[in-house]
Amino acid sequence: MAIARFYHPHPLSIGEVVSLSDNASAHATRALRLQVGDRIGLFNGDGQDYQCVLRSISKTATSVQVESAGLANKESPLHITLLQGISSGTRMDYTIQKATELGVTCIQPLATERSVVKLSAERAEKRLAHWQNIVYSACEQCGRASIPSVLAPLSLSQWLAKHADSHSTRLLLNPVGATRLADLTADQGSIALLIGAEGGLTEAEIRLASQHGFQSIVLGPRILRTETAALTAITVMQSLWGDF
Repeated sequence: MAIARFYHPHPLSIGEVVSLSDNASAHATRALRLQVGDRIGLFNGDGQDYQCVLRSISKTATSVQVESAGLANKESPLHITLLQGISSGTRMDYTIQKATELGVTCIQPLATERSVVKLSAERAEKRLAHWQNIVYSACEQCGRASIPSVLAPLSLSQWLAKHADSHSTRLLLNPVGATRLADLTADQGSIALLIGAEGGLTEAEIRLASQHGFQSIVLGPRILRTETAALTAITVMQSLWGDF
């Protein structure tokens, strides 16, 4: 049976004794009922899995000792940045969680014209921390030891201004796009995938993205919800060009 894995937000070294975070400690000792001598895995985003053994458990702390380390080798050969229009309710959380499991490198929330959710600076900061925690949990579950970054929300025009020369392949989901994703040639560089929020992208946003090198693509004859569109497109790319 696979051992439990937990995110640890600090550097790790073999032989070191470290304390688990409160959340990791509670999950390990209360939910999983692990005991002294049991083994767990830690990761901190450096691409390595650290094999550890529980050394002490108390009401206030759980300590583990790092026994070994090794490369996780769970990263996709594709470098995908998901430009996701901020969606409402649990849709955004679900998209971020599953996109992490599917292997994206970076998630850029976008305040698009049809985004229902409007975030103040304070709310955006809290939401950003919430989204990053979702990524940590998704990495714990799926085995990734390199952590996708979730960037502060931007408008589409702001992102385009900052990334004029980035990403050799730029794609946007457009129900009236002329090219099927399956008909594109695999690209060895980085990929930017643009998905609108509920209601999709406006004509002005599609035109602006197209002027900056984004190619309109379709996945099939049916119009997908925002969370379905993002995850389906990533899955197809991983199947065509990645490690699926």
